Amino acid sequence: MEAGQAGRGGLAVTLGEGRPGWHIECSAMSMKYLGETFDIHGGGPDLKFPHHENEIAQSEAATGHEFARYWMHAGAVRVNKEKMSKSLGNFFTIRDVLKTHPAEVIRFFLVSSHYRSPIDYSEDSLNEARQGLDRLYNALAGLPPAVGEKPVSGDWSERFENAMLDDFNSREAIAVLFDMAREINRLKKDGRTDEASDLGALMVRLAEPLGVLQQAPEAFLQGRKTGEGRISVEEIEALIQARTEARARKDWAESDRIRDLLKEKGVLVKDGREGTTWQWEA
Repeated sequence: MEAGQAGRGGLAVTLGEGRPGWHIECSAMSMKYLGETFDIHGGGPDLKFPHHENEIAQSEAATGHEFARYWMHAGAVRVNKEKMSKSLGNFFTIRDVLKTHPAEVIRFFLVSSHYRSPIDYSEDSLNEARQGLDRLYNALAGLPPAVGEKPVSGDWSERFENAMLDDFNSREAIAVLFDMAREINRLKKDGRTDEASDLGALMVRLAEPLGVLQQAPEAFLQGRKTGEGRISVEEIEALIQARTEARARKDWAESDRIRDLLKEKGVLVKDGREGTTWQWEA
């Protein structure tokens, strides 16, 4: 109970007049929907005391059972170094951000920091997340499908799993993925395509719990919204077809002209043994 305030009503109890405190609300809702004991309780680090300590005290006193098995206190999302809040006018929703950025980019941005650390939101940081995903997907692009789950040399799985077991250190786990991407690029450069493919398949499997790298690389790299003033996917495909025909005629000047035109529009063209592919420039 907390002391009653004038005009806000209260209940007469043996110690005086008061009203239920805000801690009891969370205990009541938790027990109603999750039971007397549940697995994970979240919240901000600023709620550890007195809110969470009071939740534990009153819940366990009432039931005689453990309240929550694990506590995860997540860092706040900040905008320009300030905590996001409606009162500061810097509040927006995931739906707002999804209008301009793919869901996977937002997810990668969030898991690139440790969950207990504050995270600074900005357009620059989301663009950096996009560039990071581009690097990982570029390493996977063009690899033939791996056949089965073959043994892969190196301690990649152990390093990734140890990072995740270390208080869900997703930041360190992602660093392992970037190391794998560098090794895949080295294997591709050396012509060891099968080894690169096997390592790429492992990288995709490891990344699954983080919710990233589960798209076909070409689909992700070509999937950026065109937006106002940008060239459409249909126009890109038509220009690439025209360039392919120019190359077949050995009209290198026309081929280079189309390539440069696409680059001006933010499109990178890559020629390989399997043909020509494209992606948006980071």
